[in-house]
Amino acid sequence: MEKKMRGWLLYIAILMLLLAACSKEEKAEDVVPEPIEEEEEVIVEEEPVQGPTLYKEPFTGVLSEEESTRRAVLMTINNHPLARPQSGISDADIVYELAAEGNITRLLALFQSELPEEIGPIRSARDYFVQISKGLDAFYVAHGYSPDAKQMLQNRFVDNINGMQYDGTLFNRSKERRAPHNSYITKDNVLAGMEKTNSSIELSVIPPFSFLDSIEGAKIGDIASMLVVRYGTDPDFTSTYSYDAEKGTYNRMVKGILTVDKSNEKPVELSNILIFETAHRTIDNVGRQSVDIESGGRGMMFHAGIEKEIEWENIDGILTPIENGVPAKLVPGKTWIHIVSTQPGMETSVTYTP
Repeated sequence: MEKKMRGWLLYIAILMLLLAACSKEEKAEDVVPEPIEEEEEVIVEEEPVQGPTLYKEPFTGVLSEEESTRRAVLMTINNHPLARPQSGISDADIVYELAAEGNITRLLALFQSELPEEIGPIRSARDYFVQISKGLDAFYVAHGYSPDAKQMLQNRFVDNINGMQYDGTLFNRSKERRAPHNSYITKDNVLAGMEKTNSSIELSVIPPFSFLDSIEGAKIGDIASMLVVRYGTDPDFTSTYSYDAEKGTYNRMVKGILTVDKSNEKPVELSNILIFETAHRTIDNVGRQSVDIESGGRGMMFHAGIEKEIEWENIDGILTPIENGVPAKLVPGKTWIHIVSTQPGMETSVTYTP
């Protein structure tokens, strides 16, 4: 009996093991494997390469990798036929041409983005030259002065050096030319003069000039590929400008002679030519002029081979071209500004052809 009972127990145990195994197999068959998710491809966007920070030069609008913080220097440059060609003139950011005696003009050359190694011939100051320098907060360089200008300079109306005090030291005489057409100054002596007079060398006045992003934005106006600006009837003080469409600049000629820099033989290449009309008055028997640089008036602007009628205003001492009530947009580059008399007026002083 005991034997039989053990047999039954062994049979039951084996049966239970078989049932358990079948149950596991069924459960295993019921399990549906989860689909394996494919990993998404991660696309890493490369950051754009950052170029160098560009700064706009205040008097030319040209972009530069270095911020220009040097103070502007304004120099009276002799424009007598015996003083040509002048040195350093191709590096001037702006050149102002104004009457000094009668219809004889002088140049005010402003250097800020560049200061050439030699500049000249340097000539004497006029009171309205000094006033222009004051508005620009420029360090002013001249050799000689009219009575009114002498008083202003000696009272330190502007930071300045003058060849009357520094002839033979800061100013040097060229043996190639005769006085008063032979006074020159070097870059090193300009800087020495600024130090000697305890003058700041840092730019403190940003001019109200406005510039286009490119020359393409300037091509709206009357076509003007050539223009002539006259001071009276003397051909020695008549400037002819020709537009070079390939370069986008103007060349300047006087009596058929190209205006070049004596120091490097580079031609003067201009992006903008401005004409400002204002009242002139003769004040002495030498023919010195009184020139109104305060009241503003009519103007003309030439760039990109076109002409526009504009106005000009004195904004905080700076003679500024105005179009539709705001500073006119110039083409980036160098600028020549003619200041002509209301008598006989721009209609006579300026002509242009397509």
